[in-house]
Amino acid sequence: MIALVLTTLCPIILLIALGVVIKARTFVADSFWPGAERIGYYILLPSLFFHSLSTANLSQVPIKDMAWVLLTSTLGSAALLYAFRGRMAEQGAAFTSVFQGGIRFNNFIGVTVAAGLFGSSGVAMAAVANAIIVPTVNILCVLVFARCTPTHQALGSVLRSLFTNPLLVSCLLGVLARISGLTLPAWLSPMLASLGSAALPLGLLCVGAALGLGSLRQHLRPIACASVIKFLVMPTAAYLLCRSAGFGGQAAAVAVIFQALPTASSSYVMARQMGGDALLMANIIAAQTVAAAVILPVAMGLALTL
Repeated sequence: MIALVLTTLCPIILLIALGVVIKARTFVADSFWPGAERIGYYILLPSLFFHSLSTANLSQVPIKDMAWVLLTSTLGSAALLYAFRGRMAEQGAAFTSVFQGGIRFNNFIGVTVAAGLFGSSGVAMAAVANAIIVPTVNILCVLVFARCTPTHQALGSVLRSLFTNPLLVSCLLGVLARISGLTLPAWLSPMLASLGSAALPLGLLCVGAALGLGSLRQHLRPIACASVIKFLVMPTAAYLLCRSAGFGGQAAAVAVIFQALPTASSSYVMARQMGGDALLMANIIAAQTVAAAVILPVAMGLALTL
């Protein structure tokens, strides 16, 4: 179990470290990184979300039970974060990073861990978890950016942010395509898959390039607040919900594991593009990814008791 987690996390940590080295050695011009972030946000990540959700195998999976556990634990944690936002971050932009660090998740790690534990059925359950959580967290994050950053507070701006956000739109289109039974053309599916496969490595390199190792100490409090929600509140809530509903087995285990995943690299790209605290976001991603090497095995052991 521990070997599986470490094998999954090591490439992510190494890619972040490579981004640090590339930036420090000025291997590319500083002007490269903003363009790379825009490509990731508007092209690569939407391709990843749309392709993965539109091609997900949802048969033989207890979707209602998983939806109940995942949505309730996510919405409850989001409400807790927002209720105590003044104690977690002094500025609105900083809180958006704490919020993303608290509720977003790295679906690459989730799919890999689920496949390693349960094989092809794990992949199917991970796809369902993605279909449920990805649109939900993107809607919540866009709303928080709209409320907590100065350029997005008017109602019209909030609605415009929701309906034009490329990550949210791609998620919703992917779910609609899957529900409708639409099959992607043979010439389109490989292209979207290729674009999606580039999203994670490029995003992690951008995280490394933005990482401020010297600022980790001043960010300890918001990193800790986001991580407590992410690694303690969310998986514990998911576990207790499974117990109270009599929901067990592999699907319940996947639901708990997904709520204990470190935050996603796409959080950094969203912070950069929507006026959040990108430096804090990069530090939260790096800290949680490293911490997950210790925390995920514990969460997995707990989940497998269901």
